[in-house]
Amino acid sequence: MRLHQLTVTAFGPFASTERIDFDRLTSSGLFLLRGATGAGKSSVLDAVCYALYGELPGSRKSNGVRSDHADQGRRTEVVLEATLGGRRLEITRSPEQLRPKKRGSGFTADKAQTLLREWAADAGEGAPGWVAVSRSHQEAGEELTRLLGMSRDQFCQVVLLPQGDFARFLRADSKQRADLLGKLFDTGRFDQLERWTAERRLRQEHEVQAGRQKLRDLAARAEEAAGPLAADAAAHRPDENASAADALAWAAMLRGTAAERVTATALALETAESARTRARAHLDAQRTLADRQHRHRSAHQDRLRLTGADRESAPDRARLRLALAAGALSPLRGLHQGALSAHTAATAAESSHRATLTARAAAPWAVQLLGDLELTTAERTLRTEATRLAEARADEQRQSRLLVERGELAAEQKRADDLAEESQDWLSGFDDQLKQLTVDLDAARDAHALLARLDSRHQELTARQDAARRHHTLRAALASAEALVRTLTDTALGARARTLDLQERRLAGMAAELAAQLADGEPCRVCGSPEHPAPARPSADQVTAADEQRARAAQHAAEAELDAAKHRLGTLQVDAAAAETAAGRSVAELTSALDELTAERREALHTAERLVPLGQQVERLEQERRARHERLRQAGERGAVLADRLGTVAAELDALAGRIAAARGDAPSVAARAAAVDALAAAVTAVLDAARTTADTTHRLAEATDALERAAADAGFADLSALAAAELPAHRRDALQRQFEQLDAALEQAAARLADPELRAAAELPSAEPEFAHAAEEHATAVLRAADTAHRTAGDRVAALARITRDLTALADAFAPVLDAYARISRLAALLAGAPAENALRMRLESYVLAARLEQVAAAASQRLLKMSGGRYTLVHSDGLVSGTKRSGLSLHVVDAWTGRERDTATLSGGESFFASLALALGLADVVTDEAGGMPLDTLFIDEGFGTLDENTLEEVMDVLDSLRERDRAVGIVSHVADLRTRIPAQLLVRKHRHGSTVHHTTRDDA
Repeated sequence: MRLHQLTVTAFGPFASTERIDFDRLTSSGLFLLRGATGAGKSSVLDAVCYALYGELPGSRKSNGVRSDHADQGRRTEVVLEATLGGRRLEITRSPEQLRPKKRGSGFTADKAQTLLREWAADAGEGAPGWVAVSRSHQEAGEELTRLLGMSRDQFCQVVLLPQGDFARFLRADSKQRADLLGKLFDTGRFDQLERWTAERRLRQEHEVQAGRQKLRDLAARAEEAAGPLAADAAAHRPDENASAADALAWAAMLRGTAAERVTATALALETAESARTRARAHLDAQRTLADRQHRHRSAHQDRLRLTGADRESAPDRARLRLALAAGALSPLRGLHQGALSAHTAATAAESSHRATLTARAAAPWAVQLLGDLELTTAERTLRTEATRLAEARADEQRQSRLLVERGELAAEQKRADDLAEESQDWLSGFDDQLKQLTVDLDAARDAHALLARLDSRHQELTARQDAARRHHTLRAALASAEALVRTLTDTALGARARTLDLQERRLAGMAAELAAQLADGEPCRVCGSPEHPAPARPSADQVTAADEQRARAAQHAAEAELDAAKHRLGTLQVDAAAAETAAGRSVAELTSALDELTAERREALHTAERLVPLGQQVERLEQERRARHERLRQAGERGAVLADRLGTVAAELDALAGRIAAARGDAPSVAARAAAVDALAAAVTAVLDAARTTADTTHRLAEATDALERAAADAGFADLSALAAAELPAHRRDALQRQFEQLDAALEQAAARLADPELRAAAELPSAEPEFAHAAEEHATAVLRAADTAHRTAGDRVAALARITRDLTALADAFAPVLDAYARISRLAALLAGAPAENALRMRLESYVLAARLEQVAAAASQRLLKMSGGRYTLVHSDGLVSGTKRSGLSLHVVDAWTGRERDTATLSGGESFFASLALALGLADVVTDEAGGMPLDTLFIDEGFGTLDENTLEEVMDVLDSLRERDRAVGIVSHVADLRTRIPAQLLVRKHRHGSTVHHTTRDDA
């Protein structure tokens, strides 16, 4: 990872846009970030972390990154250009923030934005440039985390070391170190191998358990298949933990016993089958004899019964012969009956129609209509009259429609007049309504303009009120600061007086101080004499150089504290004066003015809120005026059209009235007169048709009667009445025919059965006894069924035991390699998981790999730690057992060369922990960079910690950091230590101002 350029806008303490050129700063390997406390040095590192991860280091929330000094319209944004995984990327992030609305007052929220771009040699049309990769927060975050190979917390431990977190990796526990090292060195595949082995062991264990369960199931099935035979071999039954061989032996024992049982049941079955065959043959013979004897007795009884019935049926046979002769004439009788019915119906219909005509013939000439000729003439006359009335009826219908239309036209004309009158009335009051609305609208516009002025005035008074309150607060702080300055002035003067006093007292006792340095034989530093006959003696209150130095240090501290207090006092005085000037009036006066302004604004707001509704009312009023004018015009045009149509309809009605009166005569209407004429014409036609039908049916009845009489005489019937008496219903006739046919057939069958020689021979033998034979056959069948069941059961047991033995054999063959594989995978899984039974160090596979990497890191760190500590300390990796469930193999100890002992890193002092952590971080970066496939860490930031080092240790640490140039690595140091300004040429100075901080690239000469 190498940073190139960082641009921040409205971020943290930076109010505007600040650009940081890391390529320029890192060109020499080391660069310094310096500035006053609170200027924003750490905010530069915060911006780097926010660009890469979208979050700030530590537990701070990302929604607090916006600068309080920035303008409301300036958007907070961080742009970082860096090389990650060999790819040059540009990351742009903006948090969710409020901005002024583009229309109206108030604020609106802008959503958080993320843009990830990559530099491409061909960004389009063959030219290089930036190509967008993603605009999704999640997608960009996942891609950056993948390229960095670290989470945010791990990044802050290894690359971005904030204040207070520098030694976290040094003092981290095994799990935290494992998480970080696993990410950096990509050892997840070893953890996957552990999980795969454990899962494989579980699968093998499930297979073993399933095999054992199958073995138990097969043993249970063998016992179930053997049935009662299993009791004989119960002593040899295998238990739950028995092997497949034991189960096979037991199954073979059961199968041998079952085979013996099959042989015994086969002999019993053969004997039972022979006995059942003999019993069934005897039963069949007895059943045949009984059947023949029963059939012979039945035939003899049937013949006696049928002979008597034949004698009794002689009268019915004669009656059937007459009915059959009459039935042959049924077609002629049907024709005669039909002709008679038709003649009767025609006669009745003619009488009915003539009565109807007599009732309808109200005209004098109609009473004389009796003959066919007169009826035909009357029919022709009535049809002519009906045609003429049909034309008059059309006129009458036209008259009805015109009357309805005249009513509708009159109603529509009235509605048009009403609409015109209503529109005219509304238009007469339009001007007054428009005038009142215009007045109200002007008042609302004035109130809206006043509201803007009042808002501006309100903001001004609010700012002045805040300034007045701030001035009141600053006055109290100013009094406290003045008192503190007076106190510190007295303290500083006292410290200065003590320093001067000690200087004078030391000068006074300088002879004794010099005499304490004299040695026999060595020349005096004052007179040069090697002899010292009377050296001065120190007094009881002799002042030493150390006393003078402590007094001078106390004086400098007091003076520095006094200067800081004076600076604070001056700042407060300037702020108080500025606040007083900005306020202009007291808090009470400004509060009263604000209350009055608020009341006035409330009233203006109430009036201004009517601006839009009033404008809409004016617009609607104008639209209504145009609509009313249009209605008035349309009503006038429609009224003229309706008046013209009413005149046309009245003229046509007058013409129709004369023609209808002439056609109606004395009838109530033309339709009534036409209906009467149509009814009379229909009655005449019906009488004519009925008379013709009556004449035709009379002729057909005479023909049918003559034909029937001739046929009856030929059949032997005296007349038609004798023919009618001989007839039988069809169902009765058919029943007699079937009865006599069945009786004749039954007589023939009875005679045939009595003539059968088998039946005659059976009748001569003794009576059969089938019941006794049936009982004997059932007994033999039961014995056979029991023997067959026993034989089948024995055979099924042998077959089932044979199948189970084959299954046991197959299971034993398949189960042996499963057990062997389970034993191997169990030992391997326990070894990789660090189980004590197989792994004496209790070290997992991934921990073992990480321990090797940690050992490399410790070795690389020790090279720098030896130099930083003056050859005293080295870091070593420990794979000793740890207590509890913690991982082994990821512990770090420090070896003290002065004592020769190895101890925990927690025993190091603050300064020692700092340079030990620094050495460890640099060693970790070296190993990660050298590791094939590792993530190169080309940039490292160190935030504070150098103040804990003494001068010699600082010199050693700086030499180590300076050596990083050989590995093309850059280290950024954030520190207040003044000595670093002269040691590090490339510097980034962060200056704080009242309106926000700024950054400046400087060199050692500029500093």
